[in-house]
Amino acid sequence: MSQEVERETMDYDVVVVGAGPAGLSAAIRLKQLAAQGGKEISVAVLEKGSEVGAHILSGAVIDPRALDELIPDWQDRGAPLETKVAKDRFLALGPRGDVELPMFAMPGFMHNHGNYIASLANVCRWLAGEAEALGVEIYPGMAASEVVYADDGAVKGVVAGVFGIGKDGQRKADYQPGLELRAKYTFIAEGVRGSLAKQIVAKFKLAQGKEPQKFGIGLKEIWQVTDEAFEPGLVQHTVGWPLAGDTGGGSFMYHFGDRYVALGFVVHLNYKNPWLSPFDEFQRLKHHPAIRRYLEGGKRLAYGARAITEGGFQSVPSLAFPGGALIGCSAGFVNLPRIKGSHNAMKTGMLAAEAAYLAIGAGRSGDELVEYQAAYDASWVRKELFVVRNAKPLWSRFGTWLGGALVMFDLHVANLTGGFSIFGTLRHGKTDAACTGLAKDYKPIVYPKPDGVLSFDKLSSVFVSATNHDEDQPAHLTLGDPNIPVSVNLPLYGEPARLYCPAGVYEVLYDDAGANPRFQINAQNCVHCKTCDIKDPSQNITWTTPEGGGGPNYPNM
Repeated sequence: MSQEVERETMDYDVVVVGAGPAGLSAAIRLKQLAAQGGKEISVAVLEKGSEVGAHILSGAVIDPRALDELIPDWQDRGAPLETKVAKDRFLALGPRGDVELPMFAMPGFMHNHGNYIASLANVCRWLAGEAEALGVEIYPGMAASEVVYADDGAVKGVVAGVFGIGKDGQRKADYQPGLELRAKYTFIAEGVRGSLAKQIVAKFKLAQGKEPQKFGIGLKEIWQVTDEAFEPGLVQHTVGWPLAGDTGGGSFMYHFGDRYVALGFVVHLNYKNPWLSPFDEFQRLKHHPAIRRYLEGGKRLAYGARAITEGGFQSVPSLAFPGGALIGCSAGFVNLPRIKGSHNAMKTGMLAAEAAYLAIGAGRSGDELVEYQAAYDASWVRKELFVVRNAKPLWSRFGTWLGGALVMFDLHVANLTGGFSIFGTLRHGKTDAACTGLAKDYKPIVYPKPDGVLSFDKLSSVFVSATNHDEDQPAHLTLGDPNIPVSVNLPLYGEPARLYCPAGVYEVLYDDAGANPRFQINAQNCVHCKTCDIKDPSQNITWTTPEGGGGPNYPNM
């Protein structure tokens, strides 16, 4: 677009990009501190989803530790953590059966008693209400599309709310240039693999000296099951089938609410076999007797997918940059063995808020919040991640069974000693993209046809995610070189984008003679999981933020 852009500006003390658990906790904490100190502080939260929670997807079994600190009377205030965990079960699956692993053999922090099964989307909606009651301004449907820099190079805000640009880059009749929101400090809380976070990490070299971030893809469905199948408070995790021993991942099943079952499947994105389809592995899983017996007679209500940060301690970048901070999964605080991260995300948002509040009170702005980095380094979040730092690399190196045994041993020792490990601190090594093997070295996987009862295809699944985008807008999925999918990825890797994408965004199409392949992007199907940005072996796909309000509309994920 060649036209000059004039935008209105709005000034705040703090602008938060992303209304997830980290961003909302930061906003609430800022307002709490201001109220306690008898001061005014202005806070705006931008959310690209159509509403708060529309793009939130998590298991979720929630550790209330951070919530206890942020809002101690959350139960009296009606926080939707409705079902307390009543039973923990961990299964190793084979093709036709399962073995239940004893929970007593696992470190105490992997037990879920005292935690709650909930919809994280609904928890975020509740947090948003608490934030607004304190005076936080929340703007849903406002995608932050651009970082604004000061003359000295510091971040001074973001551009948000740009609408009405056509596919050709020209302004349409409903064009809106958006707003420039300026702040003394800008918090990046976009979640996993956010487009602004990527730019900021690269510009300020925040990942220098760190291990590459590692990721998984999490697929989730909400089912309403029969009375007979429903076990309120049941938490069940599995490893093994249908994944091969050298492919990390597993499933979760949580029973909560009104006969709801949150069923999910995680595949670690450092898998080697380019013929693997995480979505289709998930569909296979549901036919296993250990899973099927809960779903039969029930109804699937919702579907979604998103990437998960798995790098942990070794991969956390520097958190503060001139003019702002990375919080939550923009930095990556998931505890992989616990399969939890929302409590850590909330706590990092609170730590950043406390650092920014003190800085603003001292008359500072636009500098580096070194106090936030120091607070994280002394926090229980860092300690928790340090104890489990070798779980991911051990699993990746030695596979599900031997690696799993080594992980359990290492976690027991580290938990008893405050973090000591005979392995030291292992490295992750390659990125997930670089782990992808050549198609010629693996057999194609033939997946069974979905039955439409327990297993489904991608397009019907996208339909129940309520995903929608305005088709006449610039593509938010871009190719660095449009020739690479057919000239490189197809002959070398079988073009895995058509398989790793959980929403049918990418296709390889042929003419009537079965020749002349071409690569097609169905961007309107995108559920914003960012897997393509992570796993493309040529690193040729870039995910950027589409117009605000686009993407999935998750009701209770």
